[in-house]
Amino acid sequence: MGEMNHIAILPILVPMMAAIANLILGDQRSSKRIVGLNIAFSIILLASAVLLFVTLAQPGATAAAVYPLGNWPVPFGIVLVADRLAALMVLTTSILALAALIFASARWYRNGTNFFPLFHALTMGLNGAFLTGDLFNLFVFFELLLAASYGLVLHGGGRNRVRSALHYIAINLVASFLFLIGVALIYGTTGTLNMADIARVAPTITGENRGLFEAGAAVLGVAFLIKAGAWPLHFWLPNTYSSAAPPAAALFAVMTKVGFYAILRLWTLVFANEAGEGATFAQNVLLVLGLATVAYGSIGALSCKALDRLASYLILVSAGTLLLAVAFNAPGVTAGALYYLVVATLAAGALFLLKDVIDQILPAEAQILAVSLEIYGDEDEELDEDEEVSPVTPTAATLISWCFAIAALVMAGLPPLSGFLAKFVMISSALAVGDAPTAATWWFTGAIIVSGLFVLVAMVRNGINIFWTSLPDGALRIRPMEMAPIVVLLALCVLMSVAAGPILEFLTDTAAFIHTPGGYVGAVLPPGAAP
Repeated sequence: MGEMNHIAILPILVPMMAAIANLILGDQRSSKRIVGLNIAFSIILLASAVLLFVTLAQPGATAAAVYPLGNWPVPFGIVLVADRLAALMVLTTSILALAALIFASARWYRNGTNFFPLFHALTMGLNGAFLTGDLFNLFVFFELLLAASYGLVLHGGGRNRVRSALHYIAINLVASFLFLIGVALIYGTTGTLNMADIARVAPTITGENRGLFEAGAAVLGVAFLIKAGAWPLHFWLPNTYSSAAPPAAALFAVMTKVGFYAILRLWTLVFANEAGEGATFAQNVLLVLGLATVAYGSIGALSCKALDRLASYLILVSAGTLLLAVAFNAPGVTAGALYYLVVATLAAGALFLLKDVIDQILPAEAQILAVSLEIYGDEDEELDEDEEVSPVTPTAATLISWCFAIAALVMAGLPPLSGFLAKFVMISSALAVGDAPTAATWWFTGAIIVSGLFVLVAMVRNGINIFWTSLPDGALRIRPMEMAPIVVLLALCVLMSVAAGPILEFLTDTAAFIHTPGGYVGAVLPPGAAP
């Protein structure tokens, strides 16, 4: 086993060591050394994620880094598998985690106990879910990240957070129960939980066992759809995300992507290349659920007046878009969806953080001043000079408004930023499939375009409510540790537009590997076991 294989475990080991270190040192919310230590751990995590990504992205690199824990032979032992898809997800998580942690280090970590160990435990669970190669350990890492997220949802206290957390916990306990049932059915019919081995055995399952296997896959799919936030299993998400502390909500932006990742991984490994009725039915179900999720998220975004709740509905829109990409089952669409996943996750995380900064400088009642004047004011009444809307804008407000504008363009998918490029790649790839566009193609295209219009209207209306108002007297003061992560996240979205060529080339190769399950199976299993 080469040195590269050992890199696969670093994104799990680093946050685990960070959580242990915090527990040993105890709750020292007044110590600046604790803040520096946790930021250092997050930087090391990001460095390990970059190292893993760059190693796998090199021309001629191995398809996947396989790390058998305890050196037990595959498929009998626990194995970590880091391919390009897993490396992309780990890198996205690590970037978002560092930004959220730096933002929390300004003041939010003091609002409750054990913020840092919970934060690192959540990061460990996320990375573990992306890197594991078997279903049971996927369940273990799911439970780890969920247990940590329960504490982070409650961080800071308050009636609203407790109510949302209880709902969130109840729904996810049901999802975990379904997860176990699905895993049991799949193990009973295949005799294995290694995902590569399941892909090898699945085509040979016939008769009654085939029905049980597909039933297990369906139950497992319901659990993943709950975690992905798909309609009608999404009702826990808007309240939970909007009531959580901003840095926790920012990291939660990648949690729904775990459900999408699990669906994409198992779908492409086991069902994507099948022509049976079960695969066709599952594909149609994913298409309908994706359309419904996009529609619900878009309408919900239009109804929102608070930026954090709007960001929650934008996550639903992105979840539906990604489900549509899985349902379309085309490598080109998958490549565009992975590009969209990264930019939508970073932009949504930035929006949650930006909401907190805006609340600090413009109270909620000030954000609706302009709209109230427009609705209830007298048309002939003239405002005093001191009460005029939008006076000379200071530098801090200009920076915040630019951040909001960039986030709006990315989430709505308007040119020239990366959100537009991602949607363009998905639509153009969908239209290029087959001799002529099908009904599914037009539904897919229409959903992406119309949802972008709805998101644009929602973002513009919220922007008017926030920025078309009288600013507080004197210069606006914002904390550099809070503003810097937002700027960096959105700058990465802009940079992805500039470097779209090489990024899409990498993602195209990634999608081609994902849709060729033999490559994954051959990389994980011994040569004689590969189909």
